[in-house]
Amino acid sequence: MGCECSKLSSCCWNSEYNEAVPQDHREENEEKGEADDLPAFREYSIDTIRMATSGFAVENIVSEHGEKAPNVVYKGKLDNQRKIAVKRFNRSAWPDSRQFLDEARSVGQLRNHKLVNLLGCCCEGEERLLVAEFMPNDTLAKHLFHWEAQPMKWAMRLRVALYLAQALEYCTSKGRALYHDLNAYRIVFDDALDLIRDRNIQMLTDSCLEGQFTNDDGTELVRLASRCLQFEPRERPNPKSLVTALIPLQKETEVPSHVLMGVPDVAAAVPLSPLGEACLRNDMTAIHEILEKIGYKDDEGAATELSFQMWTNQMQDTLNSKKKGDVAFRHKDFKAAIECYTQFIEVGTMVSPTVYARRSLSYLMSDMPQEALNDAIQAQVISPVWHFASYLQAGALFALGREAEAQAALKEGSALESKKTPNS
Repeated sequence: MGCECSKLSSCCWNSEYNEAVPQDHREENEEKGEADDLPAFREYSIDTIRMATSGFAVENIVSEHGEKAPNVVYKGKLDNQRKIAVKRFNRSAWPDSRQFLDEARSVGQLRNHKLVNLLGCCCEGEERLLVAEFMPNDTLAKHLFHWEAQPMKWAMRLRVALYLAQALEYCTSKGRALYHDLNAYRIVFDDALDLIRDRNIQMLTDSCLEGQFTNDDGTELVRLASRCLQFEPRERPNPKSLVTALIPLQKETEVPSHVLMGVPDVAAAVPLSPLGEACLRNDMTAIHEILEKIGYKDDEGAATELSFQMWTNQMQDTLNSKKKGDVAFRHKDFKAAIECYTQFIEVGTMVSPTVYARRSLSYLMSDMPQEALNDAIQAQVISPVWHFASYLQAGALFALGREAEAQAALKEGSALESKKTPNS
């Protein structure tokens, strides 16, 4: 579960990124506390962030917040296949670039499996960007109040409360004891305080939870909640005491969170299409046949740009380069295909994800996996939802020996392909 503390901290992503369902790798390593598997905080260039978010593409927007100083959260993916959330602030929110960097660096030192960890930032020109872990399972508020399939079970609610308390305890231990952004939780109990005082516990109970807990457990949780809502700070429990009180109340501790929530296991095997299977087997011949068969139909709707130069003789030269590349690609003359497609790309009058994909495969066939990966990434920049680009990234990453990243790209390709309509 992810939570946040302070204005910039890994806890302030009050949009779609507070992970209400802990991912399995976090559960397995929760005893470790600090997240040693995460990279150190760093400053990213604006070009890197643009590449990761496909140029801040509209389809990558996850949420927008704020009125006086609005900010937008984008999902994205770095070159190493790590999925990220990018929070883009209006400059008026942080006019002092030095203050922004200092605060980001300070929060970026926090590393814990119970937090949405801040991986880095960008502060170039007018840009104020935060880069954090991507949390795929939506907010706690959605699972509590806007559920579709099933309400959050009592055991899972207890687990969320414990993980939140552990996150706050960690932040406090690191000198970041500021929790004003935990408004989703504050709102839940503000309106209920009078009911707590009147000991009207049944009115506080979610009717969906009937029969899932004992009266003693319910009473103890209400007691803890009422202590947290005391007006005088000195009368409220500290996070450490909350953790101590919540641990004995935990239920079904042996059951993974994704099972309690009915969320698909991210680690489960993903059924692959023939194209996905070909990438997994490193069957370049099969990939070539599929790419040859689909032609350029996936370029439809891509960000293809035409300049006035297209109406000059240069247009014909450009198209001739592509046609020669296509002929060479069809006959598996991959060296010639690379040369022709490179000429087409360098002219720059047209942008085609398929050309990048074909050159990517040609590089793979020529034992040039890094160049193949670069082209596959560029194809996805042009067409963010094109599954073929993700599959080619997987093939290049497998060739580079980067197994974990390749598997991630393979899963993304499969997910994107499954979203395509039967007639696409």
